Amino acid sequence: CRPRAMWKVWLAVRTAIFTPRLPSTRALASGMASTYPVGTPGQPWGAAERVEWLARARVERSYADEVLSKLDVLRQHFVVEKYGALSLDIERYPLYAVRTRGWSSGKPAVLVTGGVHGYETSGVQGALLFLQTEAERYATAFNIVVVPCVSPWGYETIQRWNAQAVDPNRSFNPDGEVVAGRSFNPEAATEESAALIGFLQSLGVDTWLCHLDLHETTDSDETEFRRAKAARDGTPYKPGLIPDGFYLVADSTNPQPAWQAAMIEAGGRE
Repeated sequence: CRPRAMWKVWLAVRTAIFTPRLPSTRALASGMASTYPVGTPGQPWGAAERVEWLARARVERSYADEVLSKLDVLRQHFVVEKYGALSLDIERYPLYAVRTRGWSSGKPAVLVTGGVHGYETSGVQGALLFLQTEAERYATAFNIVVVPCVSPWGYETIQRWNAQAVDPNRSFNPDGEVVAGRSFNPEAATEESAALIGFLQSLGVDTWLCHLDLHETTDSDETEFRRAKAARDGTPYKPGLIPDGFYLVADSTNPQPAWQAAMIEAGGRE
């Protein structure tokens, strides 16, 4: 029973500007090289290209210092649980979830995830800030689970993908299956997604009231990651837009416009 990502919220972006930065995006696109430095244009990557891409990645910040160290303090008020580790380095990349105390089957359950795309800093730090400042206040009414950093390798290397050049946010398939033509979760399960699915299933929650999946849109989407994806998939690169501000992405199968409007209004008051 995997919770669908009903609403994606960029909590750490505390403005209410909704106009895409068109000049910035065009400038970014025009200033970039026409080809990505890995692979051959028009040809999908094989194993060698993925190895080459991985070799280019560099650790830019510390998961231990910026995420794990903040979990230690939270143990005084929450249940902090290790639910797995990345095989790339099990000591460096343990996976943690934080639950409110007083867990009860009589309360609705809410899931908050950050760092599914590891390079999106505000989702990770926003989830931690919520735990530090607000989560305990809501524990009397809700069972709350917060997974602040789903993709710690991506966090350290500032990458959208995991170390296998797969997007964890497109890989939440409970049985690892790939369904042809499906627009969501088109890639096979990753260590990151499989570990999280297994943990959530262990909690025995039949229905999640809400899943807040915290993301961020950065300029590097245009300068790096969309170009990398086109190269990996052997498709033409098409420039996109980088929006500003606080916004939500709805689940088209379960739209909640009134709730979304209230969230956006509240974000604008911050």
